[in-house]
Amino acid sequence: DQMSNRFPNSYKNYKLKVTESHQSSKADTSGTAKAIVSHLTKLNGESFQVDEIEKIRTPEAQIAFGVPSDALGGHAFHTYSLTSEDGSVSFELQHNVCGRRIYAEG
Repeated sequence: DQMSNRFPNSYKNYKLKVTESHQSSKADTSGTAKAIVSHLTKLNGESFQVDEIEKIRTPEAQIAFGVPSDALGGHAFHTYSLTSEDGSVSFELQHNVCGRRIYAEG
C-alpha cells in the first residue's frame, strides 16, 4: 500500500498478469489477489478487472503451477507479474501457502 501511494505509475505501461490457485472447492476469486491487484494497478497506471485474474482449480493445473500434491486439498498460491512493453524487464511477486494450519494459528 505504501509503495503504491508513494510511487504511483512507477511501472507505467507494464502489463499485469495475476495467477492464483486454491483448492478446487473454492469457487470465487481470492480476496488476497483482489487486494494486491488494487495496489499494483496504482503502480502501472492501468485498469485490471477481477475477471482477468487466472484462477487455477484443477489438480493437474495446480501441480503444474507448483502446488505439491499433498497440499491440493488446502493451499493458496499467488503470482503477480509486471512486464515492460518490450518484455525486457519483469517484476514478479509470489506468495504461497501449503495447508491451512497457518490460518488457524492466525
